[in-house]
Amino acid sequence: MQYRQLGKTGFKVSEVSLGTWQVGGRWGDPFNDKNAEHIINTAIDAGVNFIDTADVYSDGQSEAAVARVVKNRSEEVFVATKCGRQIQPHTAEAYTAKRLAGYVEESLQRMKLDTLDLVQLHCPPTEVYSRPEIFEAFERLKEQGKIKNLGVSVEMVDEALMAMQYPNVTTVQIIFNMFRLKPSEQFFTKARENNIGIIARVPLASGLLTGKMSPHTSFGPEDHRSFNRNGEAFDKGETFSGVDFNLGLEAVEELKEIFPGQESLAAWAIRWVLMFPEVSTVIPGASRVEQVQPNITASELPPLTDEQMQGVARVYDKYIKPSVHALW
Repeated sequence: MQYRQLGKTGFKVSEVSLGTWQVGGRWGDPFNDKNAEHIINTAIDAGVNFIDTADVYSDGQSEAAVARVVKNRSEEVFVATKCGRQIQPHTAEAYTAKRLAGYVEESLQRMKLDTLDLVQLHCPPTEVYSRPEIFEAFERLKEQGKIKNLGVSVEMVDEALMAMQYPNVTTVQIIFNMFRLKPSEQFFTKARENNIGIIARVPLASGLLTGKMSPHTSFGPEDHRSFNRNGEAFDKGETFSGVDFNLGLEAVEELKEIFPGQESLAAWAIRWVLMFPEVSTVIPGASRVEQVQPNITASELPPLTDEQMQGVARVYDKYIKPSVHALW
């Protein structure tokens, strides 16, 4: 495992880490504590020292499972959580300093911690980024010793750029993968200039970039890949990175031709993300322990060649860019 600096946090984190949206069970399945703990322990055994969770993942059960495992390990493991998505309806007006401070307290209690390493605003409405009092509230929480760092998880590049105007923002979590190239343009440059840690999420485009799906692949009714393809429940960019499923399958077939051989397309997709030095860590998820090691294998792969990087860009321009690039 290789390690990279997480921006202004000063943390040295594993370049392949673990996201826990679906840890403990497939999307829509009941949470399984034993499975979740097995996945998290396996990741740490492989050198992962950064785990991303959120208070809304399995109604707080993901946070609790992460904390239980980390407390029983001798290694230093950094834990990032998120807050804000509990707000319903999810409007900018409903974001208040008092409410967010309450969510932080609840996470601390659930995880049995005194301090959170990193708390991130969880994809708030765009208008929230124009409200300094929200970001000042987290500075007070830092002064009280309840958090060490503030970050943001964003949907759009413009939101990432807005967030960086606040000096206490240390990290930005953003969707970045072979089907979502826009962040590597202006945002990456600005993040480097401002020493912002970049956490790349959805690296496999909700499984599309594993190369294992087909037009006949089905998803359960509680799986967002069934009910959120057009943004019915939340931003559609979180589901297959906003790419039409069948179009994505066509693009994947061409990507497979660029990466023939024994390693899975999933590993190469994660390795592609790591080709960008501005990225501090990439956080693939896992619903089964068997998925952990193949994801981590990406850190051991050789760098992509210029021809492979150009090939990915051509596939993106041909299939994905016309319908995706301008939206996020």
